[in-house]
Amino acid sequence: MSPLADHFGDHLKELRRRVSIAFAAVVLCSLAAYFFSSQLARFLVMPLFQASPDLSSLVYTNLTEAFVSYLKISVLVGLIVAFPVMLYEAWAFVSPGLHKHEKKVGLAVVFWATLLFGFGVCFAYFVVMPQALKFLMSFAGDNLQALPKLDSYLTFVIRASLAFGLSFEIPFLMVAAGKTGLVQQTYFSRQRKYFYLAILVLAFLLAAGDMVSTLLLALPLFLLYEAGILVMRIFIRPAEGAGQKTKE
Repeated sequence: MSPLADHFGDHLKELRRRVSIAFAAVVLCSLAAYFFSSQLARFLVMPLFQASPDLSSLVYTNLTEAFVSYLKISVLVGLIVAFPVMLYEAWAFVSPGLHKHEKKVGLAVVFWATLLFGFGVCFAYFVVMPQALKFLMSFAGDNLQALPKLDSYLTFVIRASLAFGLSFEIPFLMVAAGKTGLVQQTYFSRQRKYFYLAILVLAFLLAAGDMVSTLLLALPLFLLYEAGILVMRIFIRPAEGAGQKTKE
């Protein structure tokens, strides 16, 4: 076998080992979370009960629905708890091939991306969801009774949390695009109306067509977009970006 094949084989073995460790961490954390799935479910439904004090419980209409829902919660929590392990294993695999400066940049990227995602999830749970649920539950009355299903509610919570977590990466991605030279510093301000339209479409799709959820998601995205433009003006010089002319 050639030295190149040996080298490639060693990389595959190392990759397999890192992936196996990350997968084992997710499985173990998910199993541990399952023992607390009832408490975790109670925490997740808290905004719903606060939005509708008259509501005391959720319903499930399928025999396996409660079990599957608790399983979803366990896997989600397992992914969150094991996320540092997954990041470490990914970093341990790629870092040997990076220069010192690239390692610093990589650590900064991981740190800020994780922090912004966490802020997005917290914003969804503590700010957006209580208001959205209060509005949605306000339709219940004498002629209309609200009977939220466990599975559909948890799907709503998870989808909203992931949507806001990913959406909070917008300023980071904008600055990264400017720093790497993909776009000019003024690109996003010049193309604002097109990105606003794209944000509305994205929010509509993520909210599954619900107009209230669409607006609740779109408004923070607009603010994040403007924050990204502001941060680019602070940290990126006008000469930086794709429009920078090379010396002939």
